[in-house]
Amino acid sequence: MKIIQTVSMVMMGALCLLPAMFVSATQVQTIELGTATKGGGFELFGKTLASVINKTNSPVKLKPIHTRGSKQNLKFLANGKIVVGLVEGNAARQALEGIGRKKLDLNVLSVMYPNPGMFVVRADSRYKSINDLKGKPIAFGTRASGLRILVNDVLNGLGLDPEKDFQQIILNKAAEGPKLVLEKKAEALWGAGIGWPGFVKVANASGGARFIPPTQKQINTILTKHPHLTRMTVPAGTYKGQDKDIQSIGLWSLILISPSVSEDTAYHLAKAIHQSETMMANELKQGRFITAENTIENVDRKLLHPGVIKYYREMKLIKNK
Repeated sequence: MKIIQTVSMVMMGALCLLPAMFVSATQVQTIELGTATKGGGFELFGKTLASVINKTNSPVKLKPIHTRGSKQNLKFLANGKIVVGLVEGNAARQALEGIGRKKLDLNVLSVMYPNPGMFVVRADSRYKSINDLKGKPIAFGTRASGLRILVNDVLNGLGLDPEKDFQQIILNKAAEGPKLVLEKKAEALWGAGIGWPGFVKVANASGGARFIPPTQKQINTILTKHPHLTRMTVPAGTYKGQDKDIQSIGLWSLILISPSVSEDTAYHLAKAIHQSETMMANELKQGRFITAENTIENVDRKLLHPGVIKYYREMKLIKNK
């Protein structure tokens, strides 16, 4: 009798533990992802990435939140308000290397997409070169956007200054830029990326668009002064009416992650991103660039979060040593 009673008590105890064990094993963790203002490339990319990842069986989900862009995302990452954020390549470089600012202890979760920078004008405008835009009202992006760091380097390499040589317009929201161009309140809009929403809106308008990147000679001049930038291509057909490749310069935008994030959480995020590569490519033109291969090729391994390295090694994407 005592033996039966003891066994029953043990079984009841084990059954009581089962629900707790089940909840722990299937518990979903939701992490806020800092993106940017509405109407910009980061907002679209972050929203799409979260949607795709959240459809997988990953125990880590993403919740995109609006921010003012790369600079604010870096601030939020530094003070712990967010632990994952989208950051333009130049802004990321300055923060990770401590260039002109305090160096931040952050890791890379993944690359996003290359950011070849250029201007867009209405197709019926007379402007065909960067010099043609001098003295004109130009929309240069939002105050906290990393794209303004890129344009500062590009124009500085040509001996130009956005504030002194142009009528600089700073936007409150990225969505304002194409609207100003289409309403002829700005002669051009600066932007970067593949399938960038601002460029898409101008190109899809009834009058069409023309893109103005630096010339090959100007690219050489810029790279001499700013060798951290990289030659990049906007493939033909990226935008309506664009029948040829466009050559420009820029840097890869990154998804940065706080080192305070556990190895397990970063591992599951890296896994979800890798398993979602095809879905991202189908959802966005720029989505095809967020791959493990591009991350390994374009990011110093020392910057990768340990959880990312663990996943890449497990998948034999990188060697163990």
